[in-house]
Amino acid sequence: MSESPVRTNAGEQVDEQAVRSEQTEEQESEEVCPECGGDVVADTEHGETVCTDCGLVVEEDEIDRGPEWRAFDSSERDNKSRVGAPTTNMMHDKGLSTNIGWQDKDAYGNSLSSKQRSKMKRLRTWNERFRTRDSKERNLKQALGEIDRMASALGLPQNVRETASVIYRRALSEDLLPGRSIEGVATASVYAAARQAGTPRSLDEIARVSRVDKMELTRTYRYIVRELGLEVAPAKPESYVPRFISDLDLSDESERRSRELIEAAREDGVLSGKSPVGLAAAAVYAGSLLSNEKVTQSQVSEVASISEVTIRNRYKELLEAEGMPA
Repeated sequence: MSESPVRTNAGEQVDEQAVRSEQTEEQESEEVCPECGGDVVADTEHGETVCTDCGLVVEEDEIDRGPEWRAFDSSERDNKSRVGAPTTNMMHDKGLSTNIGWQDKDAYGNSLSSKQRSKMKRLRTWNERFRTRDSKERNLKQALGEIDRMASALGLPQNVRETASVIYRRALSEDLLPGRSIEGVATASVYAAARQAGTPRSLDEIARVSRVDKMELTRTYRYIVRELGLEVAPAKPESYVPRFISDLDLSDESERRSRELIEAAREDGVLSGKSPVGLAAAAVYAGSLLSNEKVTQSQVSEVASISEVTIRNRYKELLEAEGMPA
């Protein structure tokens, strides 16, 4: 007996046998454990696909394509839903304005005509004028560009740049800039943000990439911290050790010994009143020697921006605190 065709709403005829075969293929395509053939489930909390029978992790580091926020009712979901890139404090308009590209090409990559190029040039000019409508916005745009430039030169992460941008915005809103340069306040913001994030940079490193001298930087930094009430804890020598170890291409053993020397010096009261950069540099030098790794004082001095005399003096103090002959 032949199978009768099935007529769909669209008027198409589909063979029942073809429908059954497609259903069978879908069932066979369901993912199973390659080890025991058991069922697998998606563990969204850890981003893994795990077998329920033997516990084998079939896939890991899966991408969560859902939103980064949570909502518990429909109204909250409607309020939080959005499209486009998130706002950022690193742009003076927080990234909400239109940006016209500089390439004179259309969506298909074809070059524009001379008339269209002239029109796009006028649009860019007016767009730039509308984006910075007053002196404060122009000030903020220049300062945030400086912050991004210095952070890139110092290798600072994204969270430090965001924090520095917020500090500068606060200084601008509280009218702390009169009598001080834009570059000086921007540099002080970067220095404060780096220390707050636990990735400090020395004053010499900051001054090297800044357009202001070290004296203006320290003066502006103290003023900004005092007026804004920023809570900036004293920098610890341990905060500099990982970066120095990485730049000198030393081993984990050297880093461990360096941290042990700093901790012994702290218990002995040697750290009081000493520069944390100099202590970190001396600890890295001593730790590398104790780990039988060859590194010279000049190499450490170049990485840490500290004189070799400082490294020698702190090196002796660290060894004495550890109970070793200098």
